[in-house]
This record gives sequence, C-alpha cells and structure tokens, in this order.
Amino acid sequence: MTSQLQELVDECPSDRKCAWNFLYKTTGNFKDLPIYRCKNCLLQALHPRPSQKEIYDEEYYTGKAEYSYIDERESESFHAHVWDARIKNILKFTGPGVLLDVGSSFGGFLRRAKQFGFTVQGVEYSSFSGAYANQNGIPTFIGKLTEVDFPKESFDVITMVEVLEHLENPREVFATLGRLLKKGGLLLIQTANFEGLQAVNEGAQYHYYLPGHLYYYCHQNLVQFLERVGFTKFNPYFGVDFPLMAKLLKARGDFQKVSDYQKWFKISLYHILSKMKKDGKPVTSSYVLYATKG
Repeated sequence: MTSQLQELVDECPSDRKCAWNFLYKTTGNFKDLPIYRCKNCLLQALHPRPSQKEIYDEEYYTGKAEYSYIDERESESFHAHVWDARIKNILKFTGPGVLLDVGSSFGGFLRRAKQFGFTVQGVEYSSFSGAYANQNGIPTFIGKLTEVDFPKESFDVITMVEVLEHLENPREVFATLGRLLKKGGLLLIQTANFEGLQAVNEGAQYHYYLPGHLYYYCHQNLVQFLERVGFTKFNPYFGVDFPLMAKLLKARGDFQKVSDYQKWFKISLYHILSKMKKDGKPVTSSYVLYATKG
C-alpha cells in the first residue's frame, strides 16, 4: 500500500484489512476522476479529492457552479410533497422525537418535520446555507458532522439524504452516528447502491461519479459498517421510501411548459424499475436504508 493511499486505509470503516486498488478514471459528465476500490469491503473512493472549502461555496448552493446543488428555496412547496411523504414513512417506525438532519442545507426538510411534531436540529458544512437556516428558525450547527459536540444519544432520528457520499472519513462518520443516536433510534441514509445493475453496467460512465462525492457505498458494506457501531435492524428500500406520486408532484416545480409533463413517463418508468431485480440484483442503483440502533 503506497503512502498516497494511506488516507483511504485510515478512513475506511472496515476492520482495516483494506486492499485499495485503482479502478478507473471516470468517463461520464465529469471525466478523469480517479476512482479506487477496496477489494475486501467493496467501498469505492475518489482519490485524490478536491478541497471541500473550494467546492461548497455560495455558487454551489445557488446552482451557479459547474458542479452545484439545486437551490430549493424557490420551490419548497413542491419539494414538500417528497419531504412530507418521507416523514410519514419515518413515523411508521418511530414517534415524533428529536430529529437531526445531516447536510440540512437551507432547512426546508426540517421546517416540514417541525409541522409533524419533531424537535429539529441541522448540521450543515456551508456557512452560507447554514446561516440562512439559523436566521429562519432552524437551529443548525455549521461545520462537519464529526465536529459536533452534541451529548451522547441526543437524537431519536438521524437523516442523511444524498449526503453520506460527500463526507470525508467514513470511519469517524459512522462512529459519530452510533454515538449520537439513541438506543432504538432510526437512521435514514439515501445514497447510490453500487451493487445495483445501473452502477455495475455503466461503470466509469455512471452519472453518480461527481467531484464532491468522495465515497461510494453498496447495501452490503453499509450494513456491515453500521453493524460495527451498534445497528442491528435494517429495512432497505431499493428505490425510494415514498410513493411515486410524491416524486411526480415534486418534479412539477421544474416544469416550464405543458410538454414538460412528458418527463413524468421517464420518472414513472425509473420508479417502477427501481422496485425490480434481475439475477438477484436491483435493476437501478436508487436506494434508501432505514437502520435501527440496538
């Protein structure tokens, strides 16, 4: 193992029996990103990786950068269809307690959670979006998840929606999640499942390879990593954890003309395919995991 890859060995949340090897350079929308894979735990990583401070500036959060976030503030009423459906599903597993959203951005999801009776807290790396949330009544810690000083077992629910793949040092990230969540608490992770045939077949062209995505997971290793920090029960959703209608209603927020409704066919087809398997593997890589701490 070269000293160049020692960072990946140190950060891997497995048993440190890592065997990182170069996999390929990406050929999709963002080309030439160097991807490595551990042949033991199957975790993939972007290495070397860009500076987070350089990526997550104001232009990223307002959609003006080449690699950027979709600013939901102007279309919160449409995003709320998905947020509400997700919260209703969470309530099938637990009551409305204290909810931590990691990567909470401008706080839209937490505003909806408050309406369902949750006490809310955000963690957001960006001072730009985190300050906006604080100014609008959503308490938000600005910094990295691994830097928070919340007391042990502070939260009943922790959500990480398209966030885990952005975080450095997954070893410390999973340890922090295990520390912060109460016994019997629920962790929700949405990320791409690299066991899905969509990721397997597209390989270096897969659209999920992005400059800000540092680590790439699959169902198998996520369960293993979480078991090491005290999680005992797992409910995977191959696809998403909310109905198709919520997804369609959210999409309307981007429609500019009547012909845009044709996009509903593509969204519906993908949603249907995400529930299917071929040769025992999910057809798509869309994935949400609910994990309960023992």
